[in-house]
Amino acid sequence: MMMIIKDNKFTRVADSIKPDSRKRVSLPKSVVGEDTMYHVYSNSLGQIILDPQVAIPASELWLFNNKEALDIVKEGLTQTESINLGSFAQYVEDAA
Repeated sequence: MMMIIKDNKFTRVADSIKPDSRKRVSLPKSVVGEDTMYHVYSNSLGQIILDPQVAIPASELWLFNNKEALDIVKEGLTQTESINLGSFAQYVEDAA
């Protein structure tokens, strides 16, 4: 399995949350992003990790599947320091 923990500095964001009768857990708004999906991992101790994921339009998937084109885009982004990549920066780094 690939390494999913990319930062080991965890912060407790809620205490004593109990699943409801349908075994659902409500997450605090402070940790849930808009339009975010999660891969869910658990270990033998019962600890759970939610790994946030986002979907990209199928029409943009070609860029992530084309290493040469992605390298050109990444090179162009590194040449322009004034661009705030925002959350896109993570995907540029992950695709490297």
